Amino acid sequence: MAQAGAGDKVKVHYTGKLEDGTVFDSSQDSEPLEFTMDGGQIIPGFEEAVRGMEEGDQKTVEIPPEEAYGEHHENAVIEVSREELPEEIDPVIGMQLQVQDESGQAFPAMIAEVTDSSITLDANHPLAGHTLTFEIELVEVS
Repeated sequence: MAQAGAGDKVKVHYTGKLEDGTVFDSSQDSEPLEFTMDGGQIIPGFEEAVRGMEEGDQKTVEIPPEEAYGEHHENAVIEVSREELPEEIDPVIGMQLQVQDESGQAFPAMIAEVTDSSITLDANHPLAGHTLTFEIELVEVS
C-alpha cells in the first residue's frame, strides 16, 4: 500500500479539537478533506501528521500553535472608536469585518468586544495560540 508523500493527492477524514475537548471542525458528516501533499493548502503540522500514513491508517496528533495557526499576537488586537465604523454596521461580538491598514491593504478582523464608545478588533486567526488535537483517518492516496 502506498504511503502519503510529496505530491500525492490524499483524502482524509478528521476531527479537530481544542485543548478542552471542544470540537472546532470535522469532516465526519461530509466528504473527506482532499489536498495535495506539500501543496501549502493546509497547516504544516496536519500535513506532517498525514505524511507516511497508508490508506486506512488512523492516528491522533497534537499540533502546537507554531505548526498550526501561529501564536496569538497582542499587536493584532486593536481598539477603535465606534465612530470609525460605517453607520450601517451594527457591531456584534464574533462579526467579521474587512479592515485596512495604513498602506491600504485589507485584512479580516473579528469583533472581540463592543462598548458604547469603542469596539475591539482581533486580526489573529481564531485558532491562533491553541494547541490543536486532530483525529485523522487516511481514506485515499492517489
